[in-house]
Amino acid sequence: MKKSRQKEKKPNQTPGRNRRIMMAGLVLAACYLTIAGKAVYLQVIEDSRLKSRASGEYSSSAEFREKRGTIYDVNLRELAASTRVVSIGAHPARIENPKKAALEIARHLDMDAAKVAGRLNTDRPFVWIRRDAAPERARDLKNQLGSSLALFDNYSRVYPNKTLGAQILGFAGVDGNGLEGLEYYYDRQLSGAVRESTFIRDALGRIFQQSEAKSEQGPGNNLVLTIDRNIQYIAEEALKKTVLKFNGDSGMAMVMVPQTGAVRAMAHYPGFNPNAFTRFPRQTWRNRAISDSFEPGSTLKVFLAAAALESGRCSPGTRVDCEDGSYAVGGHTLRDLHPNEDLTLAEVIKYSSNIGAVKIAERIGPEKLYNTLSDFGFGEKTGIDCPGETEGRLRHYRNWRPVDHATIAFGQGLSVSAVQLLSAVSAIANQGVLMKPRMVKAITDANGQIVKSFEPEVRRRVVTETTAREVKDMMQSVTETDGTGSQASPRGFRVCGKTGTAQILNSDGTYEDSDYNALFVGFAPAGSPELAVLVMVKDPKVNHYGGVVAAPAFAEIVRESFNYMNIAPARELLDHTRAEKEGA
Repeated sequence: MKKSRQKEKKPNQTPGRNRRIMMAGLVLAACYLTIAGKAVYLQVIEDSRLKSRASGEYSSSAEFREKRGTIYDVNLRELAASTRVVSIGAHPARIENPKKAALEIARHLDMDAAKVAGRLNTDRPFVWIRRDAAPERARDLKNQLGSSLALFDNYSRVYPNKTLGAQILGFAGVDGNGLEGLEYYYDRQLSGAVRESTFIRDALGRIFQQSEAKSEQGPGNNLVLTIDRNIQYIAEEALKKTVLKFNGDSGMAMVMVPQTGAVRAMAHYPGFNPNAFTRFPRQTWRNRAISDSFEPGSTLKVFLAAAALESGRCSPGTRVDCEDGSYAVGGHTLRDLHPNEDLTLAEVIKYSSNIGAVKIAERIGPEKLYNTLSDFGFGEKTGIDCPGETEGRLRHYRNWRPVDHATIAFGQGLSVSAVQLLSAVSAIANQGVLMKPRMVKAITDANGQIVKSFEPEVRRRVVTETTAREVKDMMQSVTETDGTGSQASPRGFRVCGKTGTAQILNSDGTYEDSDYNALFVGFAPAGSPELAVLVMVKDPKVNHYGGVVAAPAFAEIVRESFNYMNIAPARELLDHTRAEKEGA
């Protein structure tokens, strides 16, 4: 009886069990489908992102550059070079005693221990300690701290002549990129190829694989400048001595070859050391001979004379009434330091008469003066291969008032850069042909083979040879015994030049109680010019006249440069000077 009852209950349990099995199967199927969908999502859709994230957990990389090209002077003497160093990185998680490690690192690398400790106190897996360590010190430190440090071969930029030519060269940063000067302007040519170093860590942060990918391009190209290291030194020393002697704010000096536009020197004072550029004020980094403009003062009378001769309305002997030192123009009274009555055009230049210059400008008219100044390159960039060049300021003559026409004649109301002014004077020395100034002679590869050379480039003819010769004669008279630039002539040489004492505009746009720039610009020897030189001292306190402040520095630069270049003084001039001394 019991058996029959059991047989009757069994068929009733089977449907329930089947339903449970089916439900369990559905749940399991849903789980499998979810897992499969997630796997497809991760492996197909999110594959790239997850690989990148995973790689970042165990893989790191750093970029370095191959050796940066060398910068040479015109005689292939190094001005900027790259030396082999070691970049040192650390894995903070692997350092058992960070304080002790910081002291050890600071001792080996001459660093501040507190700063090192601050870098090590981080959750980051890798930090840089120093990018320019000496290889020997880096290896010693590695032996002390073991695998907690990572070393990478690298290069550091060095400037063996320290402050010499600093504003020309500029400097490169810790990553090997040019930041100022020619280092910046020619960064693409100087930069070596990028190489990437990759290191892979395990779960504990230990490096178990390190690889480095190198480019086939290799080291950067070299620059061969037109700068002569010796002449650069001569110019810097003469300028420094002059600025200090006359208590000036700053100064600039430039030396150029008139026939080619090649810059032999570009000096600044105060300077800076590009090996430690961060320790110097930013304003000292700037190449002011290129980037800054100033009013040229009476040096502009050279180009007024050229315009007068080219107009056909004046000759060197043309006489003008200098009004005994006082002359009214457009409601303004102009004055000469030394009153004169009648002067020839040549004497206006020799004695630097402002009123004489105004009278000449009135005779030739504003259009001719403006066109000549424009032809000489004022109001436009010279195209020199340096960063940050200014174009100066020369307003169109249609915007001149009568007083503007008058003041521009003696160098007020316009602005020029040092490179513009020296290039323009060099055109007079070069028989009236204006050359493009240049800083780089050639680009060479790592083996010294020429990649590109830069030949002298004519910009245009500015004046005729006859005009250039007559202006040269006037400029030579400036440096004679009774001229304003008598102190510019070194013993044994005839010099052509022009003094300038230019007022500096005040912040309110007036010249009242203003400071001065003392200038002298010219070339030598007079008969066959080898070098053109400009000297400018800003706001000298002891004396502000260009003939007193800047002219002697010009003479020193010419004398020492010619001595270095083996250009002998004229015997007849030496004998004449000796006879004058004996007679005295």
